[in-house]
Amino acid sequence: MLLCAVWALLTLTPCPGSTEMQFEVSIWPDRALVNFGQSLTVNCSTTCANPGPSGIETLLKKTQVGRGPQWKEFLLEDITKSSILQCFFSCSGIQKDTSLDIIVYRPPEQVILELQPAWVAVNAAFTVSCSVPRVAPLENLTLTLIQGSQELRKKGFLSVPGASRVGEVTVNISAQREDDECSFSCHAELDLSTYGGELYHSSSATKILRIFEFSQTPQIWVSPLLEVGMAAAVSCEMAEVFPAKDTTFHMFLGDQELSPFFSWEGDTAWANATVRAMETGDQELSCLVSLGPMEQKSRKPVYVYSFPPPVLEIAEPYPLAGTAVNVTCSGHVLTSPSPTVQLQGAADLPAPPEETAWLLLTAREEDDGRNFSCEASLEVQGQQLVKTTSAQLHVFYEPRLEESSCPGNQTWVAGAEERLACVPKGNPAPALVCTWNGVAFNFEALQTASHNHTGAYRCTASNRLGSVSKDITIVVEGLKEGIGSTIFVIVIVALGMGVVTTALYLNYRPCKMKRRRLPYLQEEEEGQCAVQEGRNLQLT
Repeated sequence: MLLCAVWALLTLTPCPGSTEMQFEVSIWPDRALVNFGQSLTVNCSTTCANPGPSGIETLLKKTQVGRGPQWKEFLLEDITKSSILQCFFSCSGIQKDTSLDIIVYRPPEQVILELQPAWVAVNAAFTVSCSVPRVAPLENLTLTLIQGSQELRKKGFLSVPGASRVGEVTVNISAQREDDECSFSCHAELDLSTYGGELYHSSSATKILRIFEFSQTPQIWVSPLLEVGMAAAVSCEMAEVFPAKDTTFHMFLGDQELSPFFSWEGDTAWANATVRAMETGDQELSCLVSLGPMEQKSRKPVYVYSFPPPVLEIAEPYPLAGTAVNVTCSGHVLTSPSPTVQLQGAADLPAPPEETAWLLLTAREEDDGRNFSCEASLEVQGQQLVKTTSAQLHVFYEPRLEESSCPGNQTWVAGAEERLACVPKGNPAPALVCTWNGVAFNFEALQTASHNHTGAYRCTASNRLGSVSKDITIVVEGLKEGIGSTIFVIVIVALGMGVVTTALYLNYRPCKMKRRRLPYLQEEEEGQCAVQEGRNLQLT
């Protein structure tokens, strides 16, 4: 009886182990994926009917925002780090807890691509790097470097050691010509699907790689002597340069910058410009060629001189025949030092050449149109330079009608196209007027010659110095009547003889043909032909 009473008492008293198995602690949400800096509401609850002490344990800033008999709710603010939160409840002196992993993520908002250097010499190494600052969680990040349209390298960070957990990827490459103007970019992906999140992706700006070859010195082509105020061509050439089309030229004469015209072909580039020096003396022409980060400069000395053409003066360029004319040849006042001059166009030139040459002559008609030239020579930097000025003398004289150009007797042929031949001489050029029987005659027009044109013509040549007249006789030659009749008779007789000869031939020809075709009648027909031939002879 006593044992049964003890057993019954034990069965009515709850054991600590049985109480622990009778309540549970849970947390909501059961997984937390929080954007950097955002807030999270957490609810802790239990199945214990009369729970004791309870709460959450975390390093995050927390605020209780609600409670009930079996639950508590907390607000977690400004979450910047991933952490583990503990939720606990006690029931009848027994405590239970559960944990919540809070994952903080930061999408790859900025993807930075760098090319070091941006311009690379052929066969030199360059670096392509890509980095994503402030991305989380790093183990869910993948970076992909892209060259052109091809994948260059892909990198994940799941197995990266903790000390090296930086979101970046780097590749070293040796530059080749075919890499010039190749594009590079970087693509970043943050895959949060394992946490029930999304796939975030972002790309960098595209960068262009430039490859170059640049080792030569530019060559300048210019005359070592430049004349002040005169345009001169200058050229600067750069060989073995790549890419030649991207080469830049700057050309200077002293401090004066030129405006070159750029050209290129293959691996050679050049620039042509026009230079005009405005000051005399020693100057320097320079050419600066640049490509990417590289520059090459060449210089070439030039000497600028002043040498205007010499001065040729004819005291009276339009003198009258018989008057004195003075011709002088001298160097220009702006020429320094003074040049040596020579006057050409006269037999009595001063010799040896002097700084001023002169000639005094009496103008004659034959001097009209005579050319004179003044030649100046100047030595500049060991080079002999020559310049010439020319002038023409015009002598005025009265008109003349010479027999050679205006013959007094002229013969025309009847029926032919003829023109009165008369060209006057004189300076200024004379005006010519011709009359026939007192009536003006158009001597310049072609005339169909007839016997009516026979007669005397009067031509007068005039200029401002005077006039001269000349009588011109024109005779028209043609066929006479007697000669024409004789020719007519000869033609008639010739036609008659032709008719007779043709008739004789036609009569004689059948006889000859019969002789060939009928040999067996030869004797008879020969007799008949002989008789016929006798008659023909009588007719002739």
